[in-house]
Amino acid sequence: MIFLIDAKLLDLIGGEKKLSNWQEDKKWSDKFINEIKSILGIYLIGEAPAEEDAERNTDLMVLKMDAVRVGCRIRESEYLGRYGNEFTIRSGRPSGIKTELAKIIEGWGDYFFYGFVSDKLIKWTLADLKVFRLWYNTELYKGNKPGILKQNKDGSSNFMCFKWNELPRKFIVGQSVDI
Repeated sequence: MIFLIDAKLLDLIGGEKKLSNWQEDKKWSDKFINEIKSILGIYLIGEAPAEEDAERNTDLMVLKMDAVRVGCRIRESEYLGRYGNEFTIRSGRPSGIKTELAKIIEGWGDYFFYGFVSDKLIKWTLADLKVFRLWYNTELYKGNKPGILKQNKDGSSNFMCFKWNELPRKFIVGQSVDI
């Protein structure tokens, strides 16, 4: 199994300063990769049936043999109180470069990991992007515009904001337990 962790894309037109900010953001979010991978293992690796164990020396099975693509978005804990009931997906950049929302709608990505961190993950959700795509396209077909458009304060990009409870139950594959 191959996990492709989707990091923030570099705005190719933005120059040195953008590269430095992107590198800093990536370095910060990469601190949580091992913790995210251990959570993904719980949901994407299953116990083998008894027959597999008895006849084929198999205790665990990866639930899918193709590459499993997981987009990750990590936010600082200070945003949890205000935004813990929603998630955002980048939908535009001034440069016009293709963003995460366009890629998801095109069919890229299998799962979406969204988490809040302090020095470790404190709240997270793993979601099924196939369910998201079906819901999103159904809403468009009905004439509804899914999500709310929000702009970054620095003007570097905009996002679509979605409420977890507005999507079908099957969208959420796993979640941390609130303490």
